Amino acid sequence: MEDNRKILISAEQIAGRIKETAAVIDEEYKDKKVLLVSVLKGAFIFLADFARALTIPCEIGFMAAQSYGDSTVSGGEVKITLDLSRDISDYDVILVEDIIDTGNTLYKLKEMLLARNPRSFRIITLLDKPSRRTSPIEADMTLFTIEDKFVIGYGLDYAEKYRNLPDIEYIET
Repeated sequence: MEDNRKILISAEQIAGRIKETAAVIDEEYKDKKVLLVSVLKGAFIFLADFARALTIPCEIGFMAAQSYGDSTVSGGEVKITLDLSRDISDYDVILVEDIIDTGNTLYKLKEMLLARNPRSFRIITLLDKPSRRTSPIEADMTLFTIEDKFVIGYGLDYAEKYRNLPDIEYIET
């Protein structure tokens, strides 16, 4: 696997897009009560960098969902393994996601969070892979749209490995 890795998006490209996206959110949410919700584990690095790029006050919450296991293909079943422990009805919620692939996980999370009546709800995703979509879901803001490649790095994993890579890489098969 080591020999088959290729850089798809560099750490510098990621940092630039995060800065641009944070500036938009700073302007649009400057007088709002913002809750950033991160989907663990994949989005934790993106969330950390995105939150640091914001200048507006914000709170952070975590959820965890699983749909891949040790496979490179989503199994279709979504299991919520960690839920928010707070009332979100007084917040403008921004769901920070690492990648939208089939959309199954995000679709389920969106339904759950909207049922809790936040003031507003928005999805920001680092990566979007629209060719794989099986659920009717789109992000409000996407930093990068990619082809149908299995990606690792910058929080994304293969069997829990490679999350620590600074770039987003793909595995050439």
